[in-house]
Amino acid sequence: MTDAHAHNDSVAAYIEDFGRFIAASPSSYHAAAETARRLEVAGFSRLNESEEWLTGAGKRYVIRDGAVIAWRQPEASVATTPFRILGAHTDSPGFKLKPKPTIGAHGWLQAGVEVYGGPLLNSWLDRELELAGRIVTREGREYLVRTGPFLRIPQLAIHLDRDANSGLTLDRQRHTTPVFGVGDVSTADVIGYLAHIAGVESWDVAGYDILTADTQEPRRFGLNDSLFASGRMDNLSSVYAGLVALLGAPEKSEHISVLAAFDHEELGSETRSGAAGPFLDDVLSRIGAGLGASVSDRLRAYAESWCLSADAGHSVHPNYAEKHDPVNHPVAGSGPLLKINANQRYATDAAGASLWTRACAAARVPHQEFVSNNTVPCGSTIGPLTATRLGIRVVDVGVPLLSMHSSRELAHVDDLFGLSAAAGAFLAGA
Repeated sequence: MTDAHAHNDSVAAYIEDFGRFIAASPSSYHAAAETARRLEVAGFSRLNESEEWLTGAGKRYVIRDGAVIAWRQPEASVATTPFRILGAHTDSPGFKLKPKPTIGAHGWLQAGVEVYGGPLLNSWLDRELELAGRIVTREGREYLVRTGPFLRIPQLAIHLDRDANSGLTLDRQRHTTPVFGVGDVSTADVIGYLAHIAGVESWDVAGYDILTADTQEPRRFGLNDSLFASGRMDNLSSVYAGLVALLGAPEKSEHISVLAAFDHEELGSETRSGAAGPFLDDVLSRIGAGLGASVSDRLRAYAESWCLSADAGHSVHPNYAEKHDPVNHPVAGSGPLLKINANQRYATDAAGASLWTRACAAARVPHQEFVSNNTVPCGSTIGPLTATRLGIRVVDVGVPLLSMHSSRELAHVDDLFGLSAAAGAFLAGA
């Protein structure tokens, strides 16, 4: 078999399994659970934050709500052993179920939802959506639930809005309320339906974190099946790449390899399970404590540590090229991105660029730079937050996408595979 055939087979296997990962992860809570399931299969042990943790070498993970942190601690680890962290996030833009969500009008049954993050609103119209997330009973028991295709946000027919193609404007309150049936509102109960799926009584549901997700299956398409379309690639593309990299990380290493997949990045990360919260610091501190680390030891370990902040970026759009920097035009299929911003909306600096170059070279993966057009505001990531909270050196990278924050985003299969390969080289010590 030639190198090209072997590469194509590796890419095909990676993309096929990535599609399964996305399909199993309609919410951040499901993404954390699916990550945990795969970690368990690979021999990782789950730890409980309220209990004493095992010390010594091993493969372990902990879940906090919709976030998960996993690590491989080598036998030779000491109090000053540095960390190599792959940081990502499990949540994606969409809609979240409101309190008293069973509503309706004019014979239609509808679900009350609130906009979550910054979705591309029009992309959610006329698509079969599901509800997914967690419900919590009065005794505090949590259940993951998902409905499968259940909802749809119907667009107004062109016959009733002749100017729709000249500029569609959606009112976030009036125009984004999905329908799920017809009838009298008094006979329907969205929460009761979710409770039935979970196998509990509706009166026992005390709280819920339920979001919408597109139900169309991920799919390869295009010339040579080179393109891949799916929901939630921002940022399950990075979570999955980091998971594969961690599972393949060497057992003997001069650092502790970590996957940190946070929740709530699309909201600004300021939660107990977000990157601006204490989760990563809590875990790293407890790992250090198990190694007998003093405050000085911990700071010495951080001084030699790195975080690869992986979050989706933008490919140049062929129909809107003026929205991109006129010189730096990342093209899908030309490799994952090194994300750069002069105002530190991304944490990449010259040292980080050097590290990323070495990792890509070790993985034999091409890479390209992304920088914003000066007239277009730049988004941000968990990178600057991690650098600020911990003082760890951070470099921001990611897969170039089209249609970011759409219900269905677009990437090149080689870029998806390349991000994981480069992340693997990073965790291997490149």
